Amino acid sequence: MFFKKSEPKSVFITGASSGLGAHLAIEYANKTRTLHLCGRDKDRLNKTAIACRKKGAKVFTYLFDTTDAKASQKAINLAFKRTPLDLVIANAGVSAGVIGIPENTEAIRRIMTTNIFGTLNTLLPTLDLMRKRHKGHIALVASLAAYRGMASCPAYSASKSAVKALGEALYGQQKPKGIHITTICPGFIETPLTDKNRFYMPFLMKADKAAHMIHKRLNRAPALIAFPAIMVFGAWIGSCLPSCLALPLFSLFPKKEK
Repeated sequence: MFFKKSEPKSVFITGASSGLGAHLAIEYANKTRTLHLCGRDKDRLNKTAIACRKKGAKVFTYLFDTTDAKASQKAINLAFKRTPLDLVIANAGVSAGVIGIPENTEAIRRIMTTNIFGTLNTLLPTLDLMRKRHKGHIALVASLAAYRGMASCPAYSASKSAVKALGEALYGQQKPKGIHITTICPGFIETPLTDKNRFYMPFLMKADKAAHMIHKRLNRAPALIAFPAIMVFGAWIGSCLPSCLALPLFSLFPKKEK
């Protein structure tokens, strides 16, 4: 049985200037909802905000990098003062492709910092404020790449594995306190994260379709949202294989290039 919760009235989304985050913002936009949209690119973030306002939503924007803990704390505190947040989606993240370089030393540090510490900088202050209200919902965006360390994207899969493990652990810890934690593990989605990939991406999904699916499932506040189903099954099988079989297999996967 899934917990059935009401639609959130106030939603905070990081990485809302493009890709999945922008489509999630547009998906949630309506006349009854307040959106708090965060991003690093002012023009693209404003474009998302305009699209959401056209659907009737009240929109606030916050321009900052989630790797900046003080800036993240400031934005979250301000958002809570404006409208107590019902749902926070920690979506901001990068991969080697989107920052324009393969997974060398520079890229690895950037990926780990953004995907792990950027997520923590959203999660931790939000938890502190939601605990005071004894309610709230936090969604952490991971990836199906989190199910097994992959030679094609070591830093990305490692960073998303950390997010997945953290979300799963927090689900049981926070639920008795009235706070729901959901970890989201999508497959390939048409976003800037995948635009530079020069290899076949099975079951590639449109970002608006993925956003609609996430919205629908988040209303039930599950511990995990993972899709598409056939890739979830494949990722699960891969996670169960012994290393002597899995590592040679995954080493054959195409690597992200410049």
